[in-house]
Amino acid sequence: MTIKPPIGRDTRLCMSLSARPGNFGSSFHNRLYERTGLDYVYKAFSTTDLAAAIGGIRALNIRGCAISMPFKEAVIPMLDGLAGSAAAIDSVNTVVNDDGRLTGYNTDYAAVVALIAGIDRAMPFVLRGSGGMAKAVVAALRDSGFAHGLIVARNEAAGRGLADLYGFDWAGELAKGASETRGGLLINVTPIGMTGGNEDDIAFPEATIADAAIVFDVVQYPPETRFLATARTLGKRIITGTEVATIQALEQFVLYTGVRPDAEQVADAAAYARSLG
Repeated sequence: MTIKPPIGRDTRLCMSLSARPGNFGSSFHNRLYERTGLDYVYKAFSTTDLAAAIGGIRALNIRGCAISMPFKEAVIPMLDGLAGSAAAIDSVNTVVNDDGRLTGYNTDYAAVVALIAGIDRAMPFVLRGSGGMAKAVVAALRDSGFAHGLIVARNEAAGRGLADLYGFDWAGELAKGASETRGGLLINVTPIGMTGGNEDDIAFPEATIADAAIVFDVVQYPPETRFLATARTLGKRIITGTEVATIQALEQFVLYTGVRPDAEQVADAAAYARSLG
């Protein structure tokens, strides 16, 4: 393993901005810096002044910044440009600073595309949520060839708008015994089940989970929500928020450093980050 230089004046800083900063990103990135010997350091922050925080990225020449809820859409007017899927879905989870020019990316999209690879595209899906992460997930589903889906969101403007944009259906609530869930993919893209929020709640009723074939929860903390725990008990295939976090963080690491760690290094960093909670 290459020895990482001590922190000094040439150390590059990367960061994250979130309403509720967690430890996974900082632990994952900093572990990879150690394993690859890169002169970088990563720190998580929260803010009530997004514009000032983005100005600080320019002023202090911070190399990159992960963007989490609730800033994924609000940050867009503060950037100089959008790349790839960030422009297509109008949602940013990563900012890269190239000599003062800030470009927005969306690595959530890439993570979801990777995780749903191999799932039968004829399978219907039901997705709960309509925010920035929901945009990334719905776009990934559409672009991967899924044609039959229902967006469930109480906010009609956001939910119906998202559904119409990608050619799916919308409902304010999931009807009891809804046929859309039978043999399909259930996806939670809301804070339901999240630590520090309403973690005692469940994204979908047990009967609905029982009807599904695969369940997918983007919530990262706790690693296993009530939604996932129930699905596991029922013998369902599950896709976790930790899997999303690992892939999207890896793609951020590559954007910031230009280095792609090997599979063993990524697995080690993910395991290390999970062990710290």
